[in-house]
Amino acid sequence: MSFGGLDPGTAGRPRAAPMSEINMTPLIDVMLVLLVIFILTAPLLTHAIRLDLPRVAGVSTPDTPNTLTVAIDADGQFYWNDQPTPISESDLNTRLMAAGRVSTPPELHVRADQAVRYRAVAEVMAAANQAGLSRIGLVTAPKPVRAPGK
Repeated sequence: MSFGGLDPGTAGRPRAAPMSEINMTPLIDVMLVLLVIFILTAPLLTHAIRLDLPRVAGVSTPDTPNTLTVAIDADGQFYWNDQPTPISESDLNTRLMAAGRVSTPPELHVRADQAVRYRAVAEVMAAANQAGLSRIGLVTAPKPVRAPGK
């Protein structure tokens, strides 16, 4: 199959018009390779273990986990669950110990002002860990999105 140049049937004269046919052979080859790949991988995707699970009537668990919030303001005051009155460090430790004793310990969210020293945040996290609260998250505010070109 020739795509240009000299046409052997015209005694060396150039071809009058370019060839306008599409060569389907590479397309068919690629499609067949993809078909073989899909045939081989399809059984792997649908493999499942058949189990007859027992049917039990029960109470569904809540989708949102129980959370506690400890806030630390710029002065180093502690606030429990967003209550407006600050609490002392010993009262915070007592509340963390009580929260750690329940059968399913809650998740602790620590919100701290950006001016708070790292030591205060680390002490709250250490006290929570000693109380048995292993799921601790640091809450931050998202950065404002700037408009392009400003």
